[in-house]
Amino acid sequence: MLTAPLPFSARPVDPNAAAHERLYRVLRSQVMHGELPPGQALTLRGLARSFGVSMTPAREAVRRLVAEGALSLSSSGRVATPELTPERIEELASIRALLEPELAARALPRAHFALIDRLAAINAANSEAVTRQDAVSYIRTNLEFHRTLYLRAQAPAMLALTETVWLQLGPTMRALYGRLRRNEAPPYHRLILAALKAGDEPGLRLAIRTDVTQGLRHLAG
Repeated sequence: MLTAPLPFSARPVDPNAAAHERLYRVLRSQVMHGELPPGQALTLRGLARSFGVSMTPAREAVRRLVAEGALSLSSSGRVATPELTPERIEELASIRALLEPELAARALPRAHFALIDRLAAINAANSEAVTRQDAVSYIRTNLEFHRTLYLRAQAPAMLALTETVWLQLGPTMRALYGRLRRNEAPPYHRLILAALKAGDEPGLRLAIRTDVTQGLRHLAG
């Protein structure tokens, strides 16, 4: 006797798959926002214990993050957050300088006033994070500012590539923040907002390019 397939919502949920996805998303966010320092070693056993999961979802989450460049895997099997050389930082900064001005330019025709107001609010939170010397919040709101704008570009493949670069740079950005010891936010977000309001594509490209590279040059130099 044939039976009808279960509707999607009624199908059994694989607990390992759900645990793997949760662990993957939390770790990905921690790496991207600089919550883990460069070269931080991670173990499957430690991750499984910290998140209350078995080794299988921990292994799968780490595998995905290694594939994305969020974690590195040595020939000896050591898993760690990226520890970048000056040459690698320069390379990633150059990739950002290529991709992100293009994303911003594609977003410009769709940059309505509500979007600009949203970006201004995020930038205010970014400035508050600088005042509090909160490195993680600074990085998180900085990336949120860029991602909110780039979503309007409607270029998902380009944005996915950009986020892969952000993942590799997250721990390094945290180290950079500690080195620069900023007490006020850089001016480039304000220049980005001004270019958006004016519909100034060349100005927008320049402001984005300067914003995404100037800090990293301090590390690569």
